[in-house]
Amino acid sequence: MNVTELARQLRINTKDMLEILPKYGFDIGARAIKVDNKVADQITRRWRFIKRDLDEKKRKEAEEQKLKEKELRKASGHKVVLPNVITVRAFAEKLGMSVTQIITELMKNGILANQNQNIDYDTAAIMGGELGFEVEREESGVAEKAQDVVKSEALELAMESAKNKESRPPVFVVMGHVDHGKTKLLDAIRHTNVIDTESGGITQHIGAYQTIWKDPKTGAERALTFIDTPGHEAFTVMRSRGAKIADIAIMLVAADDGVKPQTEEVIKIIKAAKLPFVVAINKIDKEGADPQRVRADLSQRGIQCEEWGGDAPMVEISAKQKLHIDKLLDVLLLVADMNADKIQADPSIPAIGTIIESHIDKGTGPIATILVQQGTLRRNDALVVNGEIYGKVRAMKDYAGKAIDEAGPSVPVQIIGFKVAPEVGDILDVSKADSSEKINVKEKKLRQTGAERQSVISGKEDVDEDKKKKVLNLLIKADMLGSLEAIIGTLEKFRHDEVAVSVIGKGLGFITEDDVNKAEATGAHIFGFKVNPTPSAEALIREKELSFTRYDVIYDMFNWVRAELEKMLSAEKTVTEIGKVKVLAIFRTDKSAMIVGGKVTEGKVKINTHARVLREGVDMGNGKIAQCKVGPQEVKEAVEGTECGMRFEGKVKIEVGDMLEVYTEDVKARKIVFNT
Repeated sequence: MNVTELARQLRINTKDMLEILPKYGFDIGARAIKVDNKVADQITRRWRFIKRDLDEKKRKEAEEQKLKEKELRKASGHKVVLPNVITVRAFAEKLGMSVTQIITELMKNGILANQNQNIDYDTAAIMGGELGFEVEREESGVAEKAQDVVKSEALELAMESAKNKESRPPVFVVMGHVDHGKTKLLDAIRHTNVIDTESGGITQHIGAYQTIWKDPKTGAERALTFIDTPGHEAFTVMRSRGAKIADIAIMLVAADDGVKPQTEEVIKIIKAAKLPFVVAINKIDKEGADPQRVRADLSQRGIQCEEWGGDAPMVEISAKQKLHIDKLLDVLLLVADMNADKIQADPSIPAIGTIIESHIDKGTGPIATILVQQGTLRRNDALVVNGEIYGKVRAMKDYAGKAIDEAGPSVPVQIIGFKVAPEVGDILDVSKADSSEKINVKEKKLRQTGAERQSVISGKEDVDEDKKKKVLNLLIKADMLGSLEAIIGTLEKFRHDEVAVSVIGKGLGFITEDDVNKAEATGAHIFGFKVNPTPSAEALIREKELSFTRYDVIYDMFNWVRAELEKMLSAEKTVTEIGKVKVLAIFRTDKSAMIVGGKVTEGKVKINTHARVLREGVDMGNGKIAQCKVGPQEVKEAVEGTECGMRFEGKVKIEVGDMLEVYTEDVKARKIVFNT
């Protein structure tokens, strides 16, 4: 056989083959052209063993080389600083290694990712440490806070620099505990029925609305802007955001329910923002309503009503029955008039405002809701967000969905024209269009994807340090950024010693095939909050038999999480000792049961209880007392001093002289608490 043909069959370079074969007893010559057919056949038969040996040697050499490199990096104190989220490619560049090496290391750790996918800091830190690098977290929290300050200062500066100021509609934020009637109040004011469109009758994101109020006494018309914030504990961030862009707060408290946790939180937000406010005591029509108790509860928290010598206006209303809504509006407008010098804007300048909601629509693309705070926003205006041009205004809609061409101060408007969805809380400033550059869409989307997919682990700072902790993996997609923030924020508050929640992926929009593959690789349950999988992703979910649930109400989602975590907890057992029996005789022995006789020396013996078998003080195992007889009569229990016969069910073989310790077990399911 020709040597080159043999090498081809063995799938190896001819030169390498001639160098290797002598080491395994086949010295056919370094310059051989042909090899005997019998020898070739022997080489072919042994080649798989030779190949396995060669591969093992290569693996060991590679491991030794990696170990040497790791020790060198440790010795040199090679340090890398990593952000909260980083792409695989960027991570490889930071370490000075190839993308292939990093992907291989990730696969060893059970993570499937390509070069453009993102990994969180915890994962990167663990891998970096294993490779011999000293890893530090980038001070992103400080940077983010600084960025927020810059945003706030930029907005304030722009607002103050306006010269031709005039009165604008006041912006009211409605705040309160869940189900205290915030959206119902807006419904009463606007004479619409928005609450019926909210999932589960609760507001899941910030809604901004404007209405024209006609004074029944004077006939004068005034535009009023209202911001509705969710009341559920999950939406702390959103409530705070609503407070920062409003002029006056409406603190809603149900007369039949009183001050609740979110009410107390609202008090803190209002005080921190130094917002003028009015207390609306709602549901006065309900049985059990006690407005005076509400006043007393608020008084204990530093909110003193005007009737009691304080400075907090309070109005008793029924949003459902539309009682005293006129009175409430009179008080609100009075407070607005008292702060008229602060409720002004210049409509002649380019628009400045705040992004209060952002999401991606399947057909339309990125959409954002903006509250214009200064100037006027017009069609074809540049969408300048934080100094970058995100696109231009292609279309605008008011709160009712009506197309409009311009929006002035205090007007909430939905914008179509963004190339990339802006972040909630970002500042829109059209005046900076000439000095701003167009956004790098690809880079921005990649960065957003990173933010959406960073891992959030709650229940422990580092689950990997405690391998005994059980972890519930989740992948979450939502329709709006505000809702996603709220969901993640609540999950982060969860703490428990035995179980934890890990969000292995998060984002906006439809659930994709990539999401499904990631969930499969990590064993995660897929959540869609008001979003569904794409048809191909749905088919993949069915094919792989993965767990997927869509939710429209956030309570239901958290209830599911809580229930699943409770299932993962070990049950709480309470053992109660009730008696002891001395075994005096063995009457019958079956495969899994015995009939024994004995005397109750302490307490009592009862049927359907447990018994541990002690032999000379040594625990031999447990079983169950299935039956008990005193004489010929079957009984439920036998008391101290009584001789009885018992049917013992268990694997332990009882002997005469053994002591049975009889006890009961009370098993209770344990509950999960979210520490908010």
